[in-house]
Parts: sequence; C-alpha cells; structure tokens
Amino acid sequence: MSRVLVFVEFDGTDFVGFQIQNNGRSVQGVLEKALGELYKTEIKITGCSRTDSGVHAAEHMSSYDAPFDIPEGKIPLALNALLPNDIAVRKAMYVDDSFSARFSCRGKTYCYRIYSSPVRSPLWARYSYYSSYPCDIEEMKKAAMHFEGEHDFAAFCAAGGSQETTVRRISKVTVDAPEDKPGIIEIRVTGEAFLYNMVRIIAGTLYYVGTGKITAGEIPGIIASCDRSKAGKTLPPEGLMLERVYTDFY
Repeated sequence: MSRVLVFVEFDGTDFVGFQIQNNGRSVQGVLEKALGELYKTEIKITGCSRTDSGVHAAEHMSSYDAPFDIPEGKIPLALNALLPNDIAVRKAMYVDDSFSARFSCRGKTYCYRIYSSPVRSPLWARYSYYSSYPCDIEEMKKAAMHFEGEHDFAAFCAAGGSQETTVRRISKVTVDAPEDKPGIIEIRVTGEAFLYNMVRIIAGTLYYVGTGKITAGEIPGIIASCDRSKAGKTLPPEGLMLERVYTDFY
C-alpha cells in the first residue's frame, strides 16, 4: 500500500460540503466514487478540512492508501476522466505513510470575495457576496490588522461548532480591491485553524466596517467581548474559497 496526496479544486455550488452527508452530494463522496472506479476497490480518503455547503476550493488536499502504484503524473489525468466538471484533481504525489491530510496540515488561507457595485454581476453571482453599497476599503484594511495574532475568537464563531477552545492564531488578514477585477473586494485570512464559520463572520464584520456599521477602532473591543452579537453577520458561503493549504513540505 502506498499513501497518495491529491490536491483538489472544486466549485462548491452543488455540493453539501466536503464531508459525506445524508442530505446530498459531497466532495468526499464524489472523490471516493472515482477512486473506487480507478483502483477497482473501495478507497477511503482523509481531507484536510471540512467545508460548508456552497464553499469553493482552489486547493483542498486529501490523502488515501492506494492498493497499487500509478505514476504521480497520471493520477490526476486518470481521476479527472472519472470526475464531473465541477471538481478536478490538480496534482498528486506519493507521501510517507505517516502523512495525514488532516493532521499534517499546518495552516490554510481562505479568500472571501465581495462584489460591490450598484449593478449586480451574473458572472460573479456563484463566487461572491453581492453588495449594492460602496465599501470603504481603507477602513476595512485598518480593521483587518486587529484580527492578527492569538485571540479568543468566540465572537466570531457560529453556534454548532464542536471545538474545545475558541482561542485561535491568525497570522495574516488582508483586504484588497484588485484592479483587474472591477467591483471585487478580496478578504484573505491565513491561520493555523478556524472555528465554525469564523472566516465568514470576520468577512461580515469587515463588510460592516466598510459600510459604516462598525468602526475599525471597535474591532479590539468586539474580539475582547467574546460576544457573537457584537460582530458582523455571517456572510453566505458562495463568496468563500479555500485558496491554499500548508504542510511541512509544501
């Protein structure tokens, strides 16, 4: 048996999330079905993280044990021939048997996109949160810095999480308005681990700063309060994308 690591990209619109569930189509279920067809036996995968229904990924990683070897470069080609159009394996590599996509993951970068314009865009509808209100990017940038570091993020956690502690370390939060994407605001959050809906609530809080409902200077007090009602709203899943995962070797 050889352990394989695959990097997967998917459009989360028509998935109930990564993990197999009874209420619909999951990324894990679709991947395991394709792996079963490829290897002619049942294959179980371990993912680097769960994703909510509707959340996308430019880079999600999963590991599995293969009953026989296929050249690394041919694994994506073989699997993609069996996968539907909204998911693809971008890269595959053989790793040490001790590697786990879940426990060997050292951090992640998420990107939340807001489309801010008087007129909505059908082309961005599946991949961003639409706002008809203008946003103050500079105030959002000032507010973003307050999230960096180790804090108790209880105010930025939705009910239903199973975490033992709400303390997390965030290494970087940025807000940008790319010139090549008119109307788009990109909020990137990089950290070791995240609470349930944490990035979507941080994005919602920064959106409130951008639209004047919260000031940048209020963010430290909101964090310290550990009170969910003081933070911004949980923005919808379609604007969120898992952009990058980090391991010791990648």
